[in-house]
Amino acid sequence: MSRPPPPSRADFRWFVPITTRWMDNDPFGHVNNVVYYSWIDTAVNRFLIDNGLLDIPTSPIVGIVAETGCRYFSEISYPDVVTVGLAVETLGRSSVRYACGIFRGDAAAASAAAHFVHVYCKRATMRPVPIPDFIRAEMEKIQRTA
Repeated sequence: MSRPPPPSRADFRWFVPITTRWMDNDPFGHVNNVVYYSWIDTAVNRFLIDNGLLDIPTSPIVGIVAETGCRYFSEISYPDVVTVGLAVETLGRSSVRYACGIFRGDAAAASAAAHFVHVYCKRATMRPVPIPDFIRAEMEKIQRTA
């Protein structure tokens, strides 16, 4: 079974720096896998907040995490500086699948590659709804093209 190579920075459209912390390292001396999921969640929500797509306490339509996954290629350890790259892979009627690349320092190849799926729901009912046009328009700006 061949494993796909790690993605490069060119595979992503939006980036956010994240600082590692001493407590992120596990007993093996590298960042624990659960921390990667925190970085991914942080990057997606920073994209939404920074682009005016999410007001955490008041947005009537919110993205709820439906699926995540991560593949690891190389270690990251404190005090490394990390950059998370983000791109929209699939933009559906009520869901979006993000591709995430986690890069150590200035590395060209990702140390980890992940996906993150949001299903958009009405906050009051937690039932799926179409992604609002203003959110869709910003997502299209970071969507991968074929």
